[in-house]
Amino acid sequence: MQSYIDRKILSGVSSAVLHGQDLVHFHAAGWADIENQIPLDHQHLFRVFSNSKLVTSIAILQLIEEGLLGLDDPVERYLPQLGKRQVLLPGATSIEQTEPARSSITIRQLLTHTSGLSYGLLDHGSTIYKAYVERKVLNAFEPLSELINVLEDLPLTFHPGTAWEYSIATDVLSRVVEVVSGDNFDIYLHAKIFSPLGMNDTAFWLPPHKHHRLTAYYAGTDPMNVLNRDLKRLEKSPYPEAFLKPIPRFSGGGGLVSSMQDMLALMRSFMPGGHAVLKPESIALMMQNHLPAGWGIAFPGVGDVPGKGFGFGGAVTMQPGENDPPQAHGEFEWGGIAGTHWWISPRHNLAGLLMTQRQMAFWHPYSFEFKRLVYQAVVG
Repeated sequence: MQSYIDRKILSGVSSAVLHGQDLVHFHAAGWADIENQIPLDHQHLFRVFSNSKLVTSIAILQLIEEGLLGLDDPVERYLPQLGKRQVLLPGATSIEQTEPARSSITIRQLLTHTSGLSYGLLDHGSTIYKAYVERKVLNAFEPLSELINVLEDLPLTFHPGTAWEYSIATDVLSRVVEVVSGDNFDIYLHAKIFSPLGMNDTAFWLPPHKHHRLTAYYAGTDPMNVLNRDLKRLEKSPYPEAFLKPIPRFSGGGGLVSSMQDMLALMRSFMPGGHAVLKPESIALMMQNHLPAGWGIAFPGVGDVPGKGFGFGGAVTMQPGENDPPQAHGEFEWGGIAGTHWWISPRHNLAGLLMTQRQMAFWHPYSFEFKRLVYQAVVG
């Protein structure tokens, strides 16, 4: 990992590996803040972005365990605004070019990104992207309840259950948690997940006495070249003073800040013998592929990600691809857009974590290399 720092591809890397409950690797290299020459250490805090989706998926499974929610419940049972959807016609150039949805969106489809919702994040220039941006779907300064109101008038990109598209669905699930539990999403997470697991540094915003622990955030100077050897500091991403002051929206899809220690506690909760916040059968269900045979996942501008299915909160490796270790079959994994990754191998009782702060460093060459080295060292 030091080589990526030396080449100015990454500012710093915090890494950890669990073999069962045993911490067999724990290391920090590089800088938390290049400009001020602050070395990265295990006390630093990271914008984990889409790592948040794993936590939200746990919350939904907890409510299902309590009998308060069903995987195949229609979402309008809890969020009436999302019933009676319209779906964009193929090739639509306007969001008015629609037809009625053939079925309701289910909780399962929201968990697996097969609901027909979009993101307004990666598919630049598309009809639905423009509509999401114009309506400010990703507005951190409006609560989750207002997100649902905004989505009420926007069409789906496909009929529920007929395709896979990474989406705002996990934020919708955050609102489902609020409606079903009766608690604000941040309160629920603290009471049912963070506090039981001792995740004391994981939150949607940081109090002033923790501000100095938040690492600086960087981007490559060439967004199309992930191995470009230069970094520029991002001061206002995704908005000014992000994560440093209270905001109305508790984004379960990408709003959390966390530490390596807290993420280790979360990983341990999935490993045999750990302090779990879910029943073993729920954990097994999360790690299974829930997409139909022959389906895969893909991202605008990136294309297909071969050999990957999707569980609840992360991808499942059905067939190791060219970047995967050959032993990675059955692995459960995801990460965030700023290069924070987690992965769990039930077959090998192994889990890995990588924490960086480089924009668009999700499924980056450094993470592939790290994983290969871990499998070589532990599995052989």
